[in-house]
Amino acid sequence: MPGSTERLNESMNEAMNEAMNRMIHDRPAIRVGRTRSRPRALLAAALVISCAACAFKPSGYGAGVQAERAAAQSVAEKDPAPDTPGMYLALIDRMQRQGLYYASLAHIDAYEKQYGVTPDSTLLRAQALRETGQSAASADAYRALLPTSLAASGYHGLGLLAGAAGDFRGACRALQQAAALAPTDAATLSDLGYARLREGDVAGARVPLMQAAELDSGNARVQANVVLLLLAQGRVKQARALMDARQFTPAVRSALHDDAAKVARAAREFKSDPKNDPIAARDPADVQTISGRSDR
Repeated sequence: MPGSTERLNESMNEAMNEAMNRMIHDRPAIRVGRTRSRPRALLAAALVISCAACAFKPSGYGAGVQAERAAAQSVAEKDPAPDTPGMYLALIDRMQRQGLYYASLAHIDAYEKQYGVTPDSTLLRAQALRETGQSAASADAYRALLPTSLAASGYHGLGLLAGAAGDFRGACRALQQAAALAPTDAATLSDLGYARLREGDVAGARVPLMQAAELDSGNARVQANVVLLLLAQGRVKQARALMDARQFTPAVRSALHDDAAKVARAAREFKSDPKNDPIAARDPADVQTISGRSDR
């Protein structure tokens, strides 16, 4: 068992070195802007912004992508798999945390060939497909999770895909389902809050973002979404103070201000839509303020 694990770790490190070389010599364009879900090999700004804007955009199509997948498959076939399914899944998860999504797809194929398809392997596949720009296949995998114990992750992933496609209303619906199933998951709440901001529902974004901030106060992406909320509320001084406290880089600050402009436009459209009741859209604390019962 230790020998196979060490060999797989060595292959992972070699793949990482190759990936870094590719990034140095042919760096893809990345659109700044959750994340969720798992950590991504993106720019620092991309790590802290949004559910939609955290989606990785592939840098190429056709033979190049196929060649990269084939190379990853070759590594998977040459290296012996870990001796237990749990250890193998942990190593695949580690690959994804390092940004090796193509290699992880090859190892997921190998895992499922040996152990069969499981909800955990399906989730890893859905995430890898999303991160490699294969949105339709990723959506199919996320939907396959809905009747399983990982339904919350399935809805979360579908919300991320909708947000990445610019469908923030659909993202809100899916992420609301995810939050109902996993009410203490800070990443889900943060992504729901961001989606509501981008939909223009600034009041509706407040509660999930505050919940996420208190559940995971050290999460930079959550804090960035709180900054975005403050900017959307016109509380510029508080937003600046939080960015200073978190030592956000100029690139992150610029990305947040760009997102704030998008939120402002969406908020104007949201308010002008008669289907959006301004009272119903508020959270309970804001309703108390209107009725004169606030203790603020």
